Amino acid sequence: MKLINIKVIANAKRNEVIEEEGRLKVRCRAPAVEGKANKAVIALLAKHLDVKKSRIKIGRGEKSAEKVIEVHF
Repeated sequence: MKLINIKVIANAKRNEVIEEEGRLKVRCRAPAVEGKANKAVIALLAKHLDVKKSRIKIGRGEKSAEKVIEVHF
């Protein structure tokens, strides 16, 4: 298992994952309402890291922009 610190920017103009200073910045178009942004973040990270969505879990920060993601390889 690997822990990754990320910062989420919801309601962005485009979906993208940017590597910066020891963490990832994830911009997603989904709004931060009813977990929509969290689902979009998991899908974007799965594509970026080339793993299945079921292998990615939000460890901490489910309702925060700063999150810790658990990736099970």
